[in-house]
Amino acid sequence: MSAQPADTGRLLRLPDVTKLTTLGRTAIYARVARGEFPQPLSISSHCTVWKESEVLAWVERLPRGVGPRPGSAAS
Repeated sequence: MSAQPADTGRLLRLPDVTKLTTLGRTAIYARVARGEFPQPLSISSHCTVWKESEVLAWVERLPRGVGPRPGSAAS
């Protein structure tokens, strides 16, 4: 069993989330709507962010061999 990612308090904008997950904008929001991806936080009317720790935890829960791993290069 892997350790939970440390909560650094860092917030990620959509381009950072797409890079970490290799998912596109539409796929991320579709998973959010289905409850399969962390909910974003609206910090203003034009700024939406995700908690880095929640996104990394989601990546860690993916089955091995599926999706990206933190630190891996997204093509």
